[in-house]
Amino acid sequence: MRSLAVVGGGVVGLSVAWRAAEQGWSVTVFDPDAGSGASWVAGGMLAPLSEGWPGEDELLQFGAASLRRWPDFRDRLRAATEVDVFVAEQTLTLALDSADAADLRTIADFCADHGYALELLDRAGVRGAEAGLSRTVRAGLLATDEPAVDNRLLVGALRQACEQNGVHIKTETVDNVDQLDYDQIVLAAGSGSVRLCGLPVRPVKGEILRLRRRPGTPPPPRRVIRARVHGRPIYLVPRADGVVVGATQYEAGFDTTVTVAGVRDLIADAEAIWPALGDYELAEAAAGGRPCTPDNLPLLGRLSDRLVAATGHGRNGILGVPITVDAVLALLAGSELPEAKAADPQRFTAASSGGNQ
Repeated sequence: MRSLAVVGGGVVGLSVAWRAAEQGWSVTVFDPDAGSGASWVAGGMLAPLSEGWPGEDELLQFGAASLRRWPDFRDRLRAATEVDVFVAEQTLTLALDSADAADLRTIADFCADHGYALELLDRAGVRGAEAGLSRTVRAGLLATDEPAVDNRLLVGALRQACEQNGVHIKTETVDNVDQLDYDQIVLAAGSGSVRLCGLPVRPVKGEILRLRRRPGTPPPPRRVIRARVHGRPIYLVPRADGVVVGATQYEAGFDTTVTVAGVRDLIADAEAIWPALGDYELAEAAAGGRPCTPDNLPLLGRLSDRLVAATGHGRNGILGVPITVDAVLALLAGSELPEAKAADPQRFTAASSGGNQ
Protein backbone atom coordinates (compact mmCIF):
# COMPACT_ATOMS: atom_id res chain seq x y z
CA MET A 1 0.00 0.00 0.00
CA ARG A 2 1.29 3.46 -0.88
CA SER A 3 2.18 5.60 2.12
CA LEU A 4 1.40 9.30 2.50
CA ALA A 5 2.49 11.78 5.17
CA VAL A 6 0.44 14.94 5.59
CA VAL A 7 2.29 17.64 7.53
CA GLY A 8 -0.37 19.85 9.11
CA GLY A 9 -3.72 18.94 10.63
CA GLY A 10 -5.90 21.93 9.76
CA VAL A 11 -8.93 21.66 7.48
CA VAL A 12 -6.72 21.38 4.39
CA GLY A 13 -4.50 18.65 5.81
CA LEU A 14 -7.36 16.66 7.32
CA SER A 15 -9.40 16.89 4.09
CA VAL A 16 -6.49 15.67 1.99
CA ALA A 17 -5.82 12.85 4.47
CA TRP A 18 -9.44 11.70 4.50
CA ARG A 19 -9.89 11.64 0.72
CA ALA A 20 -6.47 10.07 0.09
CA ALA A 21 -7.27 7.31 2.58
CA GLU A 22 -10.54 6.70 0.73
CA GLN A 23 -8.46 6.15 -2.40
CA GLY A 24 -6.30 3.50 -0.79
CA TRP A 25 -3.36 5.43 0.62
CA SER A 26 -1.95 4.60 4.05
CA VAL A 27 -2.07 8.10 5.57
CA THR A 28 -0.37 9.62 8.59
CA VAL A 29 -1.04 13.23 9.67
CA PHE A 30 1.67 15.02 11.65
CA ASP A 31 0.46 17.85 13.87
CA PRO A 32 1.07 18.50 17.59
CA ASP A 33 -2.53 19.70 17.98
CA ALA A 34 -4.58 18.97 14.88
CA GLY A 35 -7.35 21.44 14.10
CA SER A 36 -6.25 24.00 16.69
CA GLY A 37 -4.65 26.64 14.46
CA ALA A 38 -6.19 29.06 11.99
CA SER A 39 -8.88 26.48 11.14
CA TRP A 40 -10.25 26.69 14.71
CA VAL A 41 -10.72 30.47 14.68
CA ALA A 42 -12.01 30.89 11.13
CA GLY A 43 -15.26 32.54 10.15
CA GLY A 44 -16.10 29.86 7.61
CA MET A 45 -17.20 32.16 4.77
CA LEU A 46 -17.22 30.82 1.21
CA ALA A 47 -17.28 34.18 -0.56
CA PRO A 48 -14.97 34.50 -3.57
CA LEU A 49 -17.43 36.70 -5.46
CA SER A 50 -18.18 39.16 -2.66
CA GLU A 51 -14.43 39.55 -2.12
CA GLY A 52 -13.71 40.02 -5.82
CA TRP A 53 -11.93 43.12 -7.05
CA PRO A 54 -10.65 44.26 -10.48
CA GLY A 55 -7.16 42.97 -11.14
CA GLU A 56 -7.60 39.84 -9.01
CA ASP A 57 -8.92 37.73 -11.89
CA GLU A 58 -6.98 34.56 -11.08
CA LEU A 59 -7.94 34.75 -7.41
CA LEU A 60 -11.62 35.09 -8.37
CA GLN A 61 -11.51 32.16 -10.76
CA PHE A 62 -9.66 29.93 -8.30
CA GLY A 63 -12.12 30.71 -5.51
CA ALA A 64 -15.15 30.30 -7.77
CA ALA A 65 -13.86 26.93 -8.99
CA SER A 66 -13.58 25.75 -5.37
CA LEU A 67 -17.01 27.16 -4.50
CA ARG A 68 -18.56 25.08 -7.30
CA ARG A 69 -17.06 21.97 -5.68
CA TRP A 70 -18.38 22.71 -2.18
CA PRO A 71 -21.89 21.16 -2.61
CA ASP A 72 -20.36 17.80 -3.55
CA PHE A 73 -17.78 18.05 -0.75
CA ARG A 74 -20.57 18.89 1.71
CA ASP A 75 -22.66 15.93 0.58
CA ARG A 76 -19.72 13.52 0.69
CA LEU A 77 -18.74 14.60 4.20
CA ARG A 78 -22.35 14.48 5.42
CA ALA A 79 -22.76 10.97 4.01
CA ALA A 80 -19.59 9.85 5.80
CA THR A 81 -20.26 11.50 9.18
CA GLU A 82 -23.95 12.55 9.29
CA VAL A 83 -22.73 16.09 10.05
CA ASP A 84 -23.94 19.05 7.98
CA VAL A 85 -21.43 21.86 8.35
CA PHE A 86 -23.37 24.62 6.53
CA VAL A 87 -24.77 27.47 8.65
CA ALA A 88 -25.83 29.98 5.97
CA GLU A 89 -26.67 29.81 2.28
CA GLN A 90 -26.10 33.42 1.14
CA THR A 91 -23.81 36.41 1.68
CA LEU A 92 -24.92 40.04 1.94
CA THR A 93 -22.30 42.78 1.65
CA LEU A 94 -23.34 46.20 2.94
CA ALA A 95 -22.61 49.81 2.10
CA LEU A 96 -22.84 52.47 4.80
CA ASP A 97 -21.94 55.47 2.63
CA SER A 98 -21.73 56.51 -1.02
CA ALA A 99 -18.12 55.36 -1.39
CA ASP A 100 -19.04 51.89 -0.11
CA ALA A 101 -22.01 51.79 -2.49
CA ALA A 102 -19.71 52.61 -5.40
CA ASP A 103 -17.42 49.75 -4.34
CA LEU A 104 -20.37 47.35 -4.39
CA ARG A 105 -21.13 48.36 -7.97
CA THR A 106 -17.49 47.83 -8.88
CA ILE A 107 -17.56 44.31 -7.43
CA ALA A 108 -20.84 43.49 -9.16
CA ASP A 109 -19.51 44.69 -12.53
CA PHE A 110 -16.22 42.81 -12.08
CA CYS A 111 -18.02 39.57 -11.28
CA ALA A 112 -20.46 40.09 -14.15
CA ASP A 113 -17.53 40.45 -16.56
CA HIS A 114 -16.49 36.94 -15.49
CA GLY A 115 -19.99 35.48 -15.75
CA TYR A 116 -21.05 35.64 -12.10
CA ALA A 117 -24.28 37.47 -11.20
CA LEU A 118 -24.66 39.41 -7.96
CA GLU A 119 -27.77 41.40 -6.99
CA LEU A 120 -27.54 45.06 -5.97
CA LEU A 121 -30.10 46.02 -3.30
CA ASP A 122 -31.28 49.47 -2.29
CA ARG A 123 -31.97 50.48 1.31
CA ALA A 124 -35.44 48.91 1.29
CA GLY A 125 -34.14 45.73 -0.29
CA VAL A 126 -31.46 45.36 2.36
CA ARG A 127 -33.94 45.86 5.19
CA GLY A 128 -36.29 43.37 3.56
CA ALA A 129 -33.52 40.77 3.44
CA GLU A 130 -32.36 41.25 7.05
CA ALA A 131 -34.67 43.25 9.30
CA GLY A 132 -32.17 43.43 12.16
CA LEU A 133 -29.68 45.56 10.27
CA SER A 134 -28.95 49.12 11.32
CA ARG A 135 -30.98 51.82 9.59
CA THR A 136 -27.74 53.52 8.58
CA VAL A 137 -27.14 50.87 5.90
CA ARG A 138 -27.60 52.41 2.44
CA ALA A 139 -27.25 49.52 0.00
CA GLY A 140 -26.23 45.90 -0.32
CA LEU A 141 -24.82 43.29 -2.65
CA LEU A 142 -26.46 39.87 -2.41
CA ALA A 143 -24.60 36.71 -3.42
CA THR A 144 -27.23 33.99 -3.43
CA ASP A 145 -24.72 31.18 -3.98
CA GLU A 146 -22.13 32.06 -1.31
CA PRO A 147 -22.76 29.99 1.83
CA ALA A 148 -20.81 29.62 5.06
CA VAL A 149 -19.75 26.68 7.21
CA ASP A 150 -19.21 26.18 10.92
CA ASN A 151 -15.44 25.76 11.01
CA ARG A 152 -15.45 23.79 14.26
CA LEU A 153 -18.11 21.40 13.06
CA LEU A 154 -15.98 20.99 9.94
CA VAL A 155 -12.84 20.18 11.93
CA GLY A 156 -14.73 17.63 14.02
CA ALA A 157 -16.36 16.00 10.99
CA LEU A 158 -13.04 15.74 9.16
CA ARG A 159 -11.37 14.13 12.17
CA GLN A 160 -14.24 11.64 12.31
CA ALA A 161 -13.93 10.90 8.58
CA CYS A 162 -10.18 10.41 8.96
CA GLU A 163 -10.64 8.02 11.87
CA GLN A 164 -13.25 6.01 9.96
CA ASN A 165 -10.81 5.59 7.07
CA GLY A 166 -7.82 4.54 9.12
CA VAL A 167 -5.84 7.79 9.08
CA HIS A 168 -3.24 7.87 11.84
CA ILE A 169 -2.72 11.25 13.53
CA LYS A 170 0.65 11.68 15.21
CA THR A 171 0.90 14.54 17.71
CA GLU A 172 4.43 15.35 16.60
CA THR A 173 6.20 18.38 15.16
CA VAL A 174 8.04 17.79 11.90
CA ASP A 175 11.38 19.58 11.64
CA ASN A 176 12.60 18.14 8.36
CA VAL A 177 10.25 16.80 5.67
CA ASP A 178 13.11 15.05 3.90
CA GLN A 179 13.50 12.71 6.87
CA LEU A 180 9.91 11.43 6.62
CA ASP A 181 10.04 7.87 5.29
CA TYR A 182 6.89 7.91 3.15
CA ASP A 183 6.23 7.44 -0.56
CA GLN A 184 4.66 10.90 -0.82
CA ILE A 185 4.44 13.95 1.47
CA VAL A 186 1.85 16.74 1.43
CA LEU A 187 2.89 19.98 3.10
CA ALA A 188 -0.22 21.59 4.61
CA ALA A 189 1.49 23.35 7.50
CA GLY A 190 0.10 26.85 6.96
CA SER A 191 2.47 29.55 8.15
CA GLY A 192 4.89 26.85 9.30
CA SER A 193 5.64 26.09 5.66
CA VAL A 194 8.27 28.81 5.58
CA ARG A 195 10.19 27.03 8.33
CA LEU A 196 10.02 23.67 6.61
CA CYS A 197 10.57 24.55 2.97
CA GLY A 198 11.28 28.25 2.74
CA LEU A 199 8.00 28.93 0.97
CA PRO A 200 6.75 32.55 0.81
CA VAL A 201 4.03 32.12 3.43
CA ARG A 202 3.62 34.51 6.35
CA PRO A 203 1.08 34.67 9.19
CA VAL A 204 -1.41 37.55 9.14
CA LYS A 205 -3.05 37.89 12.53
CA GLY A 206 -6.82 37.94 12.79
CA GLU A 207 -8.96 38.29 15.92
CA ILE A 208 -12.53 37.02 16.08
CA LEU A 209 -15.31 36.98 18.64
CA ARG A 210 -17.95 34.36 19.30
CA LEU A 211 -21.16 35.93 20.61
CA ARG A 212 -23.84 33.73 22.13
CA ARG A 213 -27.50 34.68 21.92
CA ARG A 214 -29.15 35.12 25.33
CA PRO A 215 -32.81 34.27 26.05
CA GLY A 216 -35.13 37.02 24.86
CA THR A 217 -32.63 38.67 22.49
CA PRO A 218 -33.29 38.97 18.74
CA PRO A 219 -31.88 36.20 16.55
CA PRO A 220 -28.67 36.66 14.55
CA PRO A 221 -28.75 37.26 10.79
CA ARG A 222 -29.70 34.36 8.54
CA ARG A 223 -27.04 35.26 6.00
CA VAL A 224 -23.38 36.11 6.22
CA ILE A 225 -23.13 39.88 6.67
CA ARG A 226 -20.06 41.75 5.43
CA ALA A 227 -19.30 45.48 5.61
CA ARG A 228 -16.72 48.16 6.28
CA VAL A 229 -17.06 50.42 9.32
CA HIS A 230 -14.65 53.36 9.56
CA GLY A 231 -12.59 51.64 6.90
CA ARG A 232 -12.31 48.41 8.88
CA PRO A 233 -13.69 45.17 7.40
CA ILE A 234 -16.26 43.38 9.54
CA TYR A 235 -18.23 40.18 9.06
CA LEU A 236 -20.99 38.41 10.97
CA VAL A 237 -21.41 34.68 10.38
CA PRO A 238 -24.38 32.90 12.01
CA ARG A 239 -23.91 29.90 14.25
CA ALA A 240 -26.46 27.63 15.89
CA ASP A 241 -26.07 29.46 19.22
CA GLY A 242 -25.23 32.98 18.03
CA VAL A 243 -22.77 34.58 15.68
CA VAL A 244 -19.05 34.80 14.88
CA VAL A 245 -17.71 38.34 14.46
CA GLY A 246 -14.45 39.00 12.66
CA ALA A 247 -11.91 39.89 11.79
CA THR A 248 -9.08 42.24 12.55
CA GLN A 249 -6.01 42.04 10.36
CA TYR A 250 -2.45 42.74 11.50
CA GLU A 251 1.05 41.98 10.29
CA ALA A 252 2.16 40.69 13.68
CA GLY A 253 4.29 37.68 12.89
CA PHE A 254 3.35 34.60 14.91
CA ASP A 255 1.74 36.59 17.74
CA THR A 256 -1.81 35.36 18.45
CA THR A 257 -2.52 37.44 21.54
CA VAL A 258 -6.03 38.91 21.67
CA THR A 259 -5.81 42.67 22.22
CA VAL A 260 -8.19 45.02 23.99
CA ALA A 261 -8.22 47.33 20.97
CA GLY A 262 -9.08 44.48 18.63
CA VAL A 263 -12.01 43.32 20.76
CA ARG A 264 -13.21 46.92 21.21
CA ASP A 265 -13.22 47.62 17.46
CA LEU A 266 -14.95 44.36 16.58
CA ILE A 267 -17.73 44.92 19.12
CA ALA A 268 -18.26 48.55 18.12
CA ASP A 269 -18.29 47.76 14.40
CA ALA A 270 -20.59 44.76 14.85
CA GLU A 271 -23.11 46.85 16.81
CA ALA A 272 -22.99 49.53 14.11
CA ILE A 273 -24.20 46.89 11.66
CA TRP A 274 -26.45 44.73 13.86
CA PRO A 275 -27.46 46.72 16.99
CA ALA A 276 -29.00 43.78 18.86
CA LEU A 277 -25.59 42.15 19.28
CA GLY A 278 -24.94 44.47 22.23
CA ASP A 279 -27.23 42.24 24.29
CA TYR A 280 -25.47 38.99 23.36
CA GLU A 281 -23.00 37.16 25.60
CA LEU A 282 -19.32 37.56 24.76
CA ALA A 283 -18.51 33.84 24.79
CA GLU A 284 -15.00 33.84 23.33
CA ALA A 285 -12.27 36.04 21.91
CA ALA A 286 -9.55 34.31 19.91
CA ALA A 287 -6.85 35.00 17.36
CA GLY A 288 -5.05 33.03 14.69
CA GLY A 289 -2.50 33.51 11.95
CA ARG A 290 -3.82 33.27 8.39
CA PRO A 291 -1.11 31.75 6.15
CA CYS A 292 -0.82 34.34 3.38
CA THR A 293 1.25 34.57 0.20
CA PRO A 294 2.36 37.73 -1.65
CA ASP A 295 -0.43 37.46 -4.27
CA ASN A 296 -3.10 35.92 -2.00
CA LEU A 297 -3.26 32.71 -4.05
CA PRO A 298 -2.26 29.51 -2.26
CA LEU A 299 0.75 27.36 -3.03
CA LEU A 300 -0.60 24.20 -4.58
CA GLY A 301 1.67 21.95 -6.61
CA ARG A 302 4.76 19.80 -6.67
CA LEU A 303 7.98 20.93 -5.03
CA SER A 304 9.79 17.67 -5.81
CA ASP A 305 9.05 14.12 -6.95
CA ARG A 306 8.04 13.26 -3.36
CA LEU A 307 6.75 16.56 -1.93
CA VAL A 308 3.49 18.38 -2.73
CA ALA A 309 2.63 21.85 -1.38
CA ALA A 310 -0.95 22.56 -0.23
CA THR A 311 -0.54 25.70 1.85
CA GLY A 312 -0.77 29.49 1.93
CA HIS A 313 -4.55 29.78 1.57
CA GLY A 314 -4.74 33.02 3.58
CA ARG A 315 -8.23 34.10 4.56
CA ASN A 316 -9.78 31.59 2.14
CA GLY A 317 -8.52 28.34 3.62
CA ILE A 318 -11.95 26.80 4.14
CA LEU A 319 -13.21 28.05 0.77
CA GLY A 320 -10.23 26.43 -0.94
CA VAL A 321 -10.59 22.98 0.61
CA PRO A 322 -12.43 21.16 -2.23
CA ILE A 323 -10.24 22.37 -5.09
CA THR A 324 -7.13 21.76 -3.00
CA VAL A 325 -8.17 18.18 -2.32
CA ASP A 326 -8.90 17.55 -6.00
CA ALA A 327 -5.60 19.11 -7.06
CA VAL A 328 -3.56 17.13 -4.53
CA LEU A 329 -5.25 13.85 -5.44
CA ALA A 330 -4.54 14.57 -9.09
CA LEU A 331 -0.87 15.25 -8.34
CA LEU A 332 -0.59 12.06 -6.30
CA ALA A 333 -2.03 10.17 -9.28
CA GLY A 334 0.51 11.72 -11.65
CA SER A 335 -1.69 14.36 -13.31
CA GLU A 336 -2.68 17.99 -12.74
CA LEU A 337 -5.91 19.92 -12.16
CA PRO A 338 -6.13 22.74 -14.73
CA GLU A 339 -8.23 25.02 -12.48
CA ALA A 340 -5.44 25.02 -9.88
CA LYS A 341 -2.67 26.03 -12.29
CA ALA A 342 -2.60 29.65 -11.08
CA ALA A 343 -1.63 28.39 -7.61
CA ASP A 344 1.49 26.56 -8.82
CA PRO A 345 4.25 27.31 -6.26
CA GLN A 346 6.79 27.52 -9.07
CA ARG A 347 5.56 31.06 -9.73
CA PHE A 348 7.80 31.95 -6.79
CA THR A 349 10.78 30.02 -8.15
CA ALA A 350 13.35 31.87 -6.07
CA ALA A 351 11.58 30.91 -2.87
CA SER A 352 10.60 27.37 -3.75
CA SER A 353 13.62 26.09 -5.67
CA GLY A 354 14.94 23.80 -2.95
CA GLY A 355 14.00 21.63 -0.03
CA ASN A 356 14.70 22.67 3.55
CA GLN A 357 16.32 26.05 4.02
